[in-house]
Amino acid sequence: MAHAINMLILCYTFFLLLDLSHNFAFAFTSQDYSNALEKSILFFEGQRSGKLPANQRVKWRGNSGLSDGSGSHVNLVGGYYDAGDNVKFGLPMAFTTTLLAWSVIEFGSSMHSQLGHAKEAIRWSTDYLLKAATASPDTLYVQVGDPNQDHRCWERPEDMDTPRNVYKVSPQNPGSDVAAETAAALAAASIVFKDSDPSYSSTLLRTAQKVFAFADKYRGSYSDSLSSVVCPFYCSYSGYNDELLWGASWLHRASQDTSYLSYIQSNGQTMGANDDDYSFSWDDKRPGTKIVLSKDFLEKSTQEFQAYKVHSDNYICSLIPGSPSFQAQYTPGGLLFKGSESNLQYVTSSSFLLLTYAKYLRSNGGVVSCGSSRFPANKLVELARKQVDYILGDNPAKISYMVGFGQKYPLRVHHRGSSLPSVRTHPGHIGCNDGFQSLYSGSPNPNVLVGAIVGGPDSRDNFEDDRNNYQQSEPATYINAPLVGALAFLSAESTAV
Repeated sequence: MAHAINMLILCYTFFLLLDLSHNFAFAFTSQDYSNALEKSILFFEGQRSGKLPANQRVKWRGNSGLSDGSGSHVNLVGGYYDAGDNVKFGLPMAFTTTLLAWSVIEFGSSMHSQLGHAKEAIRWSTDYLLKAATASPDTLYVQVGDPNQDHRCWERPEDMDTPRNVYKVSPQNPGSDVAAETAAALAAASIVFKDSDPSYSSTLLRTAQKVFAFADKYRGSYSDSLSSVVCPFYCSYSGYNDELLWGASWLHRASQDTSYLSYIQSNGQTMGANDDDYSFSWDDKRPGTKIVLSKDFLEKSTQEFQAYKVHSDNYICSLIPGSPSFQAQYTPGGLLFKGSESNLQYVTSSSFLLLTYAKYLRSNGGVVSCGSSRFPANKLVELARKQVDYILGDNPAKISYMVGFGQKYPLRVHHRGSSLPSVRTHPGHIGCNDGFQSLYSGSPNPNVLVGAIVGGPDSRDNFEDDRNNYQQSEPATYINAPLVGALAFLSAESTAV
């Protein structure tokens, strides 16, 4: 009898251990997060437009867009393609840059050997944004490429023969949203380079101030000015007030000029300071602005920004299951779900805000107040870690949504350059229509776009590894940018615990 009981105990223990090993199969280590961080930054080299440098690591890419701007007698060579096409859209590119810079500002000390690469990724964009902002007086160039024509072709950026039209905003055709986001990007980047390249930092800040003044003086949405060349691709659905307050917040932090503090105090109420908004993206900056400004209250007790701490709490509370004001939607597997198209952009941006706010709270032992409930900073870290871990493979499908990370990841990414033969292996021109057989092919992409985060699964955790399903399989710079900071934080946090 005793022998039988012992056998039962042994069997129970064995199955318990099996279950535990299953549950913790994706207990990512500091090295895992560091590895993912490296790949998440490398991705940006696959998105580069312009003349590639000698130290280019993504070897299957070549030079492209070398005459961008020449038709309008300006130099707009460089910058990034936003996603899987060959257009340089100014609004998402500027937002990507702001988030990359913010990642380095908050978590650069945890990036170690990757810090230099992160700064290179920022500079590749800011060099372009400086050109776009200074090429002509009272003008900001905000786009290169006609998206309607570009999307009719499936061709490598190196082969582009679609119109490389340039689009701009001006006093007559304003674009406060894209201009203020550009100012935010340049201002945030000026902080990144303040110590390592003071001259470049000063140029960035000075240009940011001019671009912001332009955005504020000539008010209007770029969607109204440019219509079908930016809509429906990157329509400014939230308007431009959120970008003006966001831009002023970054200029306040970068310059410490009291005029920006006055601007925030005078205009905050009309620009969304009291709006509780629950989505942070290339379009809507309101949650991010509140967290940026809450830092001064939490770390310096600047009373003018106390209300931003309250509204930051409201945003965070909406994400926390068990909070009285919880309202976010999660998939059965635990992924934050905002929309069926490119959902992971909201997951990475929310995770970054959770971790950044946790850092600010830790600076003074603060907590998140959700009605009668209180949540410490560690709760925010735990929630963000679950989201990042889901992306990296801890999900029902057991697939990593970062290309090139883990044992299983998307192979048929909706990306022209990645899905067509490389110019290195196939130097001959591939025409506009000739590439569509690659789009519709079931074969894996010949060029692995390492580090790319795709759009992600649906609300039931289902993912279709189908190149033609752009909602799920297309990567974008603004999906990756906030994840860079989140991964840097987690790589250090895992070492500390």
